[in-house]
Amino acid sequence: MLTTLKTSYTDTRAADLAWALGREPLPALAALDLELGSAKLQLRLLGASHQVLLEEEGRSCSETVACMPGSSTPLPLGVSKRVGGWEYEFAARVETLSDGSFAGRAQELLALVADHPNGLAGTFPGSPYAFTAMLAQRHEGQVRWRTWHAYPQEGQLVVTRTRIGVRMPASL
Repeated sequence: MLTTLKTSYTDTRAADLAWALGREPLPALAALDLELGSAKLQLRLLGASHQVLLEEEGRSCSETVACMPGSSTPLPLGVSKRVGGWEYEFAARVETLSDGSFAGRAQELLALVADHPNGLAGTFPGSPYAFTAMLAQRHEGQVRWRTWHAYPQEGQLVVTRTRIGVRMPASL
């Protein structure tokens, strides 16, 4: 699903993003409710990026990646921890692209997410390449999602990947 967000573009720089677990639901500009097996997932686009709410078998988790005034937790490169009996893994990276490469990558990502039944993307007024996009799936008993936060004025794309669920045994 692709939507135009009716708000000002509040994330001005990739470096302003912060990460948090366990925050209460924040006001969403757009949301997509999904059922992935026994998991209920809500993908939420905020005026300042994204929030994911997950509920399964009486457990819950929330992940927020956004500009959060007063937050002292910057966007980490990686996190691995236990959350409510689940194994939670988060990874983030920043891609810096040339103007031409940025526009092409933005178009590719928006097309991918807009047509996907488990995808949500919102563009911000002022630039067709200022967007936040999210895509979720269930794989081998785990819920996974990826997000993309685009900053065309900097030519930067923040990419995150999250996996949560019961730890799968390592195969030999």
